[in-house]
Amino acid sequence: MNDKLNLHAALAAATCALLGTPVAAPAADDASQRWSFDTSLLYYGESDDRVQDISAALSAQRDFDDDRKLSLNLTADTLTGASASGAISLDRAQTFTSPSGKATYSTPAGKVPLDDTFLDTRIALSGSWTQPLARLYTVSGGLGFSNEYDYTHLGANASLARDFNKRNTTLSFGVAYSQDDIKPVGGAPIPLSQMLDVGDLRNKRGDDSKDVLDLLLGFTQVLGRNTIVRVNYSYSDSSGYLNDPYKLLSVVDPVTGDTVTRVAAGGQGPDGVYRYENRPDSRTKQGIYAEMKHAFGARVWQLSYRFMTDDWGIDSNTLETRLRWPLGAANFIEPQLRYYTQSAADFYRSSLIAGQPLPEYASADFRLGEFDAVTLGIKFGHRTATGNEWSTRLEYYQQSGDVPGNQIVGRQAAREQYPDLSALIVQFGYRFGL
Repeated sequence: MNDKLNLHAALAAATCALLGTPVAAPAADDASQRWSFDTSLLYYGESDDRVQDISAALSAQRDFDDDRKLSLNLTADTLTGASASGAISLDRAQTFTSPSGKATYSTPAGKVPLDDTFLDTRIALSGSWTQPLARLYTVSGGLGFSNEYDYTHLGANASLARDFNKRNTTLSFGVAYSQDDIKPVGGAPIPLSQMLDVGDLRNKRGDDSKDVLDLLLGFTQVLGRNTIVRVNYSYSDSSGYLNDPYKLLSVVDPVTGDTVTRVAAGGQGPDGVYRYENRPDSRTKQGIYAEMKHAFGARVWQLSYRFMTDDWGIDSNTLETRLRWPLGAANFIEPQLRYYTQSAADFYRSSLIAGQPLPEYASADFRLGEFDAVTLGIKFGHRTATGNEWSTRLEYYQQSGDVPGNQIVGRQAAREQYPDLSALIVQFGYRFGL
């Protein structure tokens, strides 16, 4: 299962940031204190024993003379649990061939099929260098690497910023490029090929890869002593293997809407007809992000909005607000509310109808469907007498979606085909300097 806490998505989406806030050096009287560290331990758990993630992260920043900075990041996380395969639920149990092609797994009657063979460990490393370039310019560059048992990422990035208007205005440009190697368990399925019996790998091929180019244009403006705004435009172009090799579509009877049955050879294989998904081999995304921060004395309010659109037909909107509220000199709380909504991809469909020609592209991945999500959270932080800081963050994520009515066939209307999803996120962080 290739859910990225993007999981490459989300998680979920929810995915959630492994580091809740950027590194910032704690206050210190000793000018020689130039290393700052931000550590975090995060738990992400979905309802119904679905995806569980435990992540540990360490970010270090070294300040040098002349505003030069070195940033280093290390993240390790382990994901377990079960992930929706894309097959529809039925009034009977269902059996599938595992991604490795060496065994089978089953889903009880009335349940949305989940692949419980999901297990992944990821290690990610990144580093960047930032320094002034002439009087009003700042340049930075970095490298990133991550590895998991079926996925390897290697990327590079660079950015240039220019200050204007007595440093009250900043324009910036950034570029990032990455190459990802995908090595699915059992091999990458041939697009829209049928799931076969245990040991039959005729529908699988070797490894694959994809390339991603990201561009960012940014504008930051100080509006007064207490207010700052930031607006970014982003462009992303992905090409190569963009399928999720572990996602399926059920092939259903055009009248009943139930999955067409089949008999496995020797009883070792799927008891229904299922086909692997196929997505376009390119994707272009564009986005606008706007953020405002305003200080009401010691209280700081943050409001942000993001709009994203792509050539797959997905439009999304994200609205988020936070309020950092001091509690005395050493403590603070920060409530948070986020709302997210997206439309479905043009090729999203809950199932394929037997007897009809296969479409060019099709996916039943819930992440490509139409859904809304709300996140409620609160963070508590404490600054120690030595200037260090620890914090605890708690978030609750709730997602609900729908399958388009014109895709519901026969008895599918009486069963849940797009189940709601909830998740709990708990993070502990500690920030200190040396």
